[in-house]
Amino acid sequence: MTLFPLVLMTHIGLAVALLVPSVLLPFALRARSARSGGSGPGPMARTLLWLQGNGTAVIGLGLLLTGGALVAMLGVQVLRQPWLLLALSLYAANLIVAFFIQRPNLRRLIGLRADASDAERARWRERAKRQRYVSYAMAAAVGLIAFLMSTKPQL
Repeated sequence: MTLFPLVLMTHIGLAVALLVPSVLLPFALRARSARSGGSGPGPMARTLLWLQGNGTAVIGLGLLLTGGALVAMLGVQVLRQPWLLLALSLYAANLIVAFFIQRPNLRRLIGLRADASDAERARWRERAKRQRYVSYAMAAAVGLIAFLMSTKPQL
C-alpha cells in the first residue's frame, strides 16, 4: 500500500488549518460581539485564537515535512509545473497577508469592552468589516489554489 494518499490528505489538511484562523476569526468575533455586546471572545473564537497563537509552528513544520515527502514521492520535476508554482506563490502571499496584516488587526478586534462608547463601537465595526473583506480575499485565494491543484491547468 502506498502512503501517498495519506501524506497528501495530511498535507492538504495542514495547509488549510494554517489559514483557517485568519479566515474565520473576523466572523467568529463579529458573531460573538453581536450576541454579547462585546463581552469577550466566545469558545470558537478562543479556540481559533489559540490555534493561531500556539499551533502555527507545529502546523507549519508538519506542512513542511509533508510537502517534502510529497516532492520525494512525486519527484523534483513536479516543482517545474507552472500551475504548482502559481499555487505555491498564492499560498505564500496568503500566508504573508495572514501573518502581517490579518493577525495583528484581529488582535485589535478582541479589545472591545461592553461599556465602549458609540464612537468606539463604530470604529470597531468598521475595522471588523475591513477584516472580513480581507478574509473574503483570503478564502478566494484558497479556492483558486484548490482549483489549480485539482485541475492542473496548462499555463
